Amino acid sequence: MTTDTPAPLQHLIAGQWISGEGDRVRSVDPSRPQSVVAEGGAASADHLEAAVAAAGESVRAWAATPMSTRGGVLLAAAEILDEKAGDWGRDLSVEEGKTLAEGVGEVRRAAQILRYYGNEGDRQAGEIYASPRVGERILVTRKPVGVVGVITPFNFPIAIPAWKIAPALIYGNSVVWKPASTVPLLAMHLARALDSAGLPAGVLNLLIGGSAVGDGIVNHPDVDAVTFTGSTGIGRRIASMAAARGVPAQAEMGGKNAAVVLDDADLDLAVEQVMLGAFRSTGQKCTATSRLILTEKIADRFLDALAERAEALVVGDPVHEATEMGPVVSESAYKTITTGIETARAQGATVLAGGQPYADEVRAGGYFIAPTVVELNGAPADVWTEELFGPVLAVRRAADAEAAFDMANDSEFGLSAAIFTQDLTRALQAVEQIDVGVLHVNSESAGADPHVPFGGTKKSGLGPKEQGGAAREFFTHTTTVYLRGGQAGA
Repeated sequence: MTTDTPAPLQHLIAGQWISGEGDRVRSVDPSRPQSVVAEGGAASADHLEAAVAAAGESVRAWAATPMSTRGGVLLAAAEILDEKAGDWGRDLSVEEGKTLAEGVGEVRRAAQILRYYGNEGDRQAGEIYASPRVGERILVTRKPVGVVGVITPFNFPIAIPAWKIAPALIYGNSVVWKPASTVPLLAMHLARALDSAGLPAGVLNLLIGGSAVGDGIVNHPDVDAVTFTGSTGIGRRIASMAAARGVPAQAEMGGKNAAVVLDDADLDLAVEQVMLGAFRSTGQKCTATSRLILTEKIADRFLDALAERAEALVVGDPVHEATEMGPVVSESAYKTITTGIETARAQGATVLAGGQPYADEVRAGGYFIAPTVVELNGAPADVWTEELFGPVLAVRRAADAEAAFDMANDSEFGLSAAIFTQDLTRALQAVEQIDVGVLHVNSESAGADPHVPFGGTKKSGLGPKEQGGAAREFFTHTTTVYLRGGQAGA
């Protein structure tokens, strides 16, 4: 792929790659928005019907396929991703805006996820319980839920789809997938890898388009479950629509994640990790650090070091090896984030770093936002409560650890948090008191490994957690079997 020749946008339906018939979909390079990365027609209503029908027709045979055979497809696809990591990582960097190192790393992470689930056939597949009756055993077995609708966001255009699609497939489901329309190229790459790895026709169907396609999937009477990652508003709407049909929904939604730095923290480590949490991937992570809480004794020293590091961060073309932070994904994201910074300033925040648009021709022509740190004055501020999903870090000071933990919990979200301390008692206190789905001690708030549960509390998540063994709870249902034979020797 080159930005001079846009990739033709295609959909995968019943094992066939076809062009769309709907409205024009175009993804652009956020570093230079005049450059088109991929372009083509969106999926039509007829395409949606064909995709769901194909998924329904294929699911019985796929579910009957031995899990080790299903896993072999995922393992073969993982090999393709690893082989293509350099090229596809560059495509990711160009289409989404994260740095080249992050793009390559994400493709390799997707391969790791496929490989983890590809080996699921070697793990426990059910449970046996004792029975109160003679000659009987109670078995708990698992079956796929059926046709799963998968709706994924722009910010991890290959890793998040992998961590939804891989468990869906390994547990015997078929999939109808709608990725974010800003990143169709990476979606096609993942679908082609699975297709090339031998996935039977119709088991995975890719539909690219806008919200109408997503709504069509969620509301389709033959879709048996829906998994979504994205904004809280859309996640709640999807969950409501699914509930109206009586089908399960899994939604990983917003976060307003806090990093708490206590007096005894290793400050050099904390500054580095807060920087990574706030500005890696241009802050476009649901687990990104967007709130910073500092105890008074170390606040001034910490903020001086943080502001210096933020100002020195190399922001530019994400495919250049020296670049440490790229642009945000789109013009609408750029406008939302810059408006949020101006609102914070108007509400009394002090800008410690960033906060101004770039004036040079290269960055002014793209969707670049400077790494921004703002300290709040104690008054209510939107930047403390609302998710901007960009490189903006809001700071408040706390008198002590107890006050800091209370501030960390002062959010309708509960996805992720980080605490920096060398006091084991304080760390254990944070585990007990900070109400989040993921807690990091002395590391950045972002990060998720494929073998452990991922998801949030409060308004950050609905339904079972993702990844690891937790994925079984959404992508399968249990059958409790009371197993009893006849008379021995009969």
